Amino acid sequence: MFTRRQALMGAAAAAMLAAIPPMAAFANENEAEIAALPRERVTLVAPPFVHAHEQVAIGGPKVIQFTMSIEEKPVVIDDEGTVLQGMTFDGSIPGPMMVVHEGDYVELTLVNPGSNAMPHNIDFHAATGALGGGALTLVNPGEQVKLRFKATRAGTFVYHCAPEGPMIPWHVVSGMAGTIMVLPRDGLKNEKGEPITYDKVFYIGENDFYIPRDEDGNFKAYESHGDSYADTLEVMKSLTPTHVVFNGAKGALTGDNAMRARVGEMVLIVHSQANRDTRPHLIGGHGDYVWEKGKFANPPAKDLETWFIRGGSAGAALYTFLQPGVYAYVNHNLIEAVELGATAHFLVEGEWNDDLMKQVEAPGPIPTH
Repeated sequence: MFTRRQALMGAAAAAMLAAIPPMAAFANENEAEIAALPRERVTLVAPPFVHAHEQVAIGGPKVIQFTMSIEEKPVVIDDEGTVLQGMTFDGSIPGPMMVVHEGDYVELTLVNPGSNAMPHNIDFHAATGALGGGALTLVNPGEQVKLRFKATRAGTFVYHCAPEGPMIPWHVVSGMAGTIMVLPRDGLKNEKGEPITYDKVFYIGENDFYIPRDEDGNFKAYESHGDSYADTLEVMKSLTPTHVVFNGAKGALTGDNAMRARVGEMVLIVHSQANRDTRPHLIGGHGDYVWEKGKFANPPAKDLETWFIRGGSAGAALYTFLQPGVYAYVNHNLIEAVELGATAHFLVEGEWNDDLMKQVEAPGPIPTH
């Protein structure tokens, strides 16, 4: 029988669900052991901040419990008032970053409130099977679902909404993506296998948006997601974004919203892009240790000026700030950084070191002799 649930989801999504055998077929002999594990409930926070966590695991594996609520809402994405018909995890673009340790179980309750208009799900690149969990998490408005998966690989991984067909890229470029970081149980290591610890962590999610224009070249506004879909899809097909931004909007991480650190602090920067390649660069700094591919089983590269994040992935870079001042963190496609919005700032306090840099002579007239 064709149910109301199938009608809301669409035939393709219903077929995806139908392809998954009953859960009893996957009965886990270790279910009782998992039930006996310690459970830890974590409250997620909006990026660029990350919830409190241990860098080195204490004790054995745990079941780490998260809850995320999906919110469809208009989002202003630049200082001209351009509005994206946004789709978000927990109300933020990008969605919150989750942190667990290798061997832990991630247990997510995904809530799709009745105030939303569309079905949604979540595909974890860190998960194994069932389309990254996407086939087991498709929820209509007014429903919630609980998914558990084992974090078997250490690294930074993208998650995103992936309902069906053209809905997948539309939901992603409307804001529905985030990152989970799976730390090694004994923490991060340098290329020699020596422990590394960070003082702070910031999460930067890069987004490409595709806002339709009217006949006069002005960005259009829409009453609803459904009204915007056809026009947005045409802009998406051009593969030419109108906005490339960090954390959901041009200027979201600059000025009063700049990320803050002090000279001597080692900062971990996690950078994700769910849809396009990007090239982060810290102007005035470097990547002391960089996991470009985001996988901690591999030794980090050292002393990088610019690193490469593949579309559909998240990478991580560590840098110890050595000078005070404002550092610009950019996508080093500088057209996208300057014209389309992919720029963030770090505001660093501390004492200046003349040995590292000094203006030997101030600007002045060119001598004539």
